[in-house]
Amino acid sequence: MERIRKALRRKPSYEPIEGGAIGPDGEPIEAGTAIFSWNVYSVFFLVGIAMLWAWNMFLAAGPYLKYRFSESEPIQRSFQSAELSVSTVANLGSMLVLQKLQKNASYPKRVLASLIINIVTFVALTLSTKLFLGTSAGGYFAFIIIAVFATSLATGLCQNGIFAYAQAFGREEYTQAIMTGQAVAGVLPCLAQIGSVLSVPDTEANAQETAHRQSNSAFAYFLTAVGISLITLLAFSYLRARQASILKKDVQDASSDTPIEHDETERKPVPFSVLAWKLRYLASSVFITFALAMTFPVYTQRIVSVRSSTNLPRIFRPAAFIPLGFLFWNSGDLFGRLITGFPGLSLTQRPRILLVLAIARSGFVPLYLLCNLDGNGAVVKSDAFYLGIVQFFFGLTNGFVGSTSMMGAGEWVEPQEREAAGGFMGLCLVAGLAFGSLASFVASGT
Repeated sequence: MERIRKALRRKPSYEPIEGGAIGPDGEPIEAGTAIFSWNVYSVFFLVGIAMLWAWNMFLAAGPYLKYRFSESEPIQRSFQSAELSVSTVANLGSMLVLQKLQKNASYPKRVLASLIINIVTFVALTLSTKLFLGTSAGGYFAFIIIAVFATSLATGLCQNGIFAYAQAFGREEYTQAIMTGQAVAGVLPCLAQIGSVLSVPDTEANAQETAHRQSNSAFAYFLTAVGISLITLLAFSYLRARQASILKKDVQDASSDTPIEHDETERKPVPFSVLAWKLRYLASSVFITFALAMTFPVYTQRIVSVRSSTNLPRIFRPAAFIPLGFLFWNSGDLFGRLITGFPGLSLTQRPRILLVLAIARSGFVPLYLLCNLDGNGAVVKSDAFYLGIVQFFFGLTNGFVGSTSMMGAGEWVEPQEREAAGGFMGLCLVAGLAFGSLASFVASGT
């Protein structure tokens, strides 16, 4: 039993110094050690979910948006590409600007601002499914693009703020919590989409009934996004207030002078070149990992089951099989992020190996060409191969390599550089997604 405990126990991120203190579990700890808290972990986990929940709700509401744009074929055909382009530009642009604004930066306030923006945006989207239904396709398209821009700006604020804030705690587990939350945000919408397909009777529905179902589904998707953001806002506000109270007490205990506010502390900006050099292997690993990840949605939308029977079970029909493919990839991604919590599997001290693994993942991309692409037949005639080998393990390696790289950033910079390092790694992640989105146009033509 003691061996198991040792295997699961992480080394403290800070070196202990003389003296002692009592941790939240009642056991003595060394002074200078960053204390791990499940409460704090849970809040970061929630923020990770909220960060990507918005974009996943747009994807899940795709059929409804397609219906709302039915009177304009050009918009109906291109609205998803427009959403992706606006999202990429807004997200990457905001991250570049925020990375430059390190001095006097309040990272917690950036997270709070992002959650408020999401709440306001998704309240408006929720109302739009029941009100102003006579709006033209062009008018509603403009509204959706504004909403996508707002949520992408919020995502940039959240990514920059939360990764920097997590690094300041000195515990890599909190970065892992954010990454795991992001993976959960990918799994749940897939389950909801599959469930909604399988729950509808296998009969033809008239246009009015179909529109009513799609409207109700979109209403539920957008309202859920409001709820997730609101719960996260309350939880993060509590964490911020708690940490500010602890810091204030520490300062008052150390000095009778007026205590300083952590959020308003002036920081010495860390040059981009310094972070790029110190984190060159980890940053490259994150960039490559998430650039490659953007190829999987392109192929997943096009691959169908190898079964050709006319009486296929509904789970193998494209309406359910395609989200099933997303579910397997996202489940693998979630599992890969979870196993980074085991110290025995940690590679944060071996950044070169992480970079090699990130590059090696490119070997998964040609495997999609062996599957039933566009229904033209598969080289490997097996749905188990596609779902269990290609999708699941491509997702698993994405979660493991990406999360480990993000978690290790704080170990390769000075303590005062940790917040800037967290923001920098978030920028590399978004840059990888942006590059992968552009490269996916090449993949879409194969």
